Amino acid sequence: MANRMSKAEFIALIAMMFATIAFSIDSMLPALPEIGAQLSPDDVNRAQLILTSFVLGMGIGTFFTGPLSDALGRKPVIFCGALLYIAASAVAWASSSLELVLIARVVQGLGAAGPRVVAMAIIRDLYSGREMARIISIAMMIFTLVPAAAPMLGAGVIALFGWRGIFMSFILFALIVVMWMGTRLPESLAVENCRPFRLHLMIAAVNEMFAHPTVRLSIFVQTLCMGTLFTMLTMVQPVYDVIHDRADSFPFWFGFVALMSGSASLLNAALVVRVGMRRMVTFAFGAQIAITSVVIILNMANLSPDMSFALFVFWQTMVFFMAGVTIGNLNAIAMEPMGHIAGMAASVVGSISTVMAAAIAAPIGLLFNGSIAPLTIGILSMCVLAFGLMIHMGRIEERLPA
Repeated sequence: MANRMSKAEFIALIAMMFATIAFSIDSMLPALPEIGAQLSPDDVNRAQLILTSFVLGMGIGTFFTGPLSDALGRKPVIFCGALLYIAASAVAWASSSLELVLIARVVQGLGAAGPRVVAMAIIRDLYSGREMARIISIAMMIFTLVPAAAPMLGAGVIALFGWRGIFMSFILFALIVVMWMGTRLPESLAVENCRPFRLHLMIAAVNEMFAHPTVRLSIFVQTLCMGTLFTMLTMVQPVYDVIHDRADSFPFWFGFVALMSGSASLLNAALVVRVGMRRMVTFAFGAQIAITSVVIILNMANLSPDMSFALFVFWQTMVFFMAGVTIGNLNAIAMEPMGHIAGMAASVVGSISTVMAAAIAAPIGLLFNGSIAPLTIGILSMCVLAFGLMIHMGRIEERLPA
């Protein structure tokens, strides 16, 4: 690879692959009011399903893309995923009904699962140890800028081309990634290292993981954590628009919150070795329960519009911050006992937690009624349940032999 692509270029390409998911979700947020008004005027809240339908497809695709890339090679899976992604984007662009857009978004999510999963496998093929960790860290630092910029980019595209232009930008984005990777990055998986795709091994991995109490609990808790994140994402734009009348400035506020909450990974890196993964996750959920409870109480008071808005921005930041502290640790907790099936386990954890989280977030998002009550109560309920499961996990670990 060194003869074809420098390390800096490689990191930039991997970061762009990682960014496919964030760009596909966050850039849609400013378009939801127009899509709802045009395609679902009787129930504009249904436009939120554009987010969760993509997440659903991505979760399903995550289950298969890792094992398929082990069998067929990294680049063929990314090429096929990009083809699905581009075709679905074109269908969504031409759609005249919300239902067809939602179907296209599910297929788009299936395609986007390729870069999401396979990019990590490519890093593992080419690097190991501390150098691998360094490459991932740098790529993820670049990736954190995408959620901050995506709504602003989406708003700019909408201003120039309307909401359908967002889907054209997805096609352009995917073409850039595929052409860049196709011409500059050789196949990273050697032929002799390919492993045949066997569905029964995937089913066996699922059974083994759910038979392990710590892994099982970690998957459930990660589902709840991602559920809080997806619920916030589906409802955040209507909150800014309908409740606070700040639709025009929403992309800038969202970018500010994304940048502030991006520091969660730095805090976790500084503390997790001393505190431990389980304690970090438990404390994060406990803190979020307290913060969300205070937000619910204060919203019952007669706050001024500016104070109410400032309170919501602070709470939104804390929800994103909590996700940044917990999701990586929960993945690590689930993977630790599964080293002998690490690749398969990563696909299983990502797929199950993502699909279940989307199934939780979608109905809560549809409950939006002009107040943040469904959002706060939904997130508080998920955090309380997750906190209880983490306490139970701690008790199980105490009973395990040292």
